[in-house]
Amino acid sequence: MPLSEHEQRMLDEIERALYHDDPKFATSVNVSRIRRRRPILAAGAFLIGLVLLVVGVIATQSVLTLGVIVSVVGFLVMVASVGLFVFGQPGARAAGKPTASAPGAGNSLSDRMEERFRRRFDEQG
Repeated sequence: MPLSEHEQRMLDEIERALYHDDPKFATSVNVSRIRRRRPILAAGAFLIGLVLLVVGVIATQSVLTLGVIVSVVGFLVMVASVGLFVFGQPGARAAGKPTASAPGAGNSLSDRMEERFRRRFDEQG
């Protein structure tokens, strides 16, 4: 299930705070590089699945069961790669909508998250 706009903004804010609070750890994890690499991996997996599907169709002429198995595996790889591409992408953002900065943006991430929790608790109670 893709993230909502609010959840995506929160995730981006957490990522920025991580880069701000601990840049050494953030560069070792490098989440944005993983996000950019996913479509490339999905396209590569799709091509591999397509090749397996074609090889399976060709192989059915000599050994039926082997060809069918290879074709089914190729099809499943193709479906999985489309799923990775579609569901692995960040949620669509509305163009032109600036992200609002949280009050107390100079605080650490844990302080801001605690502040939000307290505000929500106060609103409910």
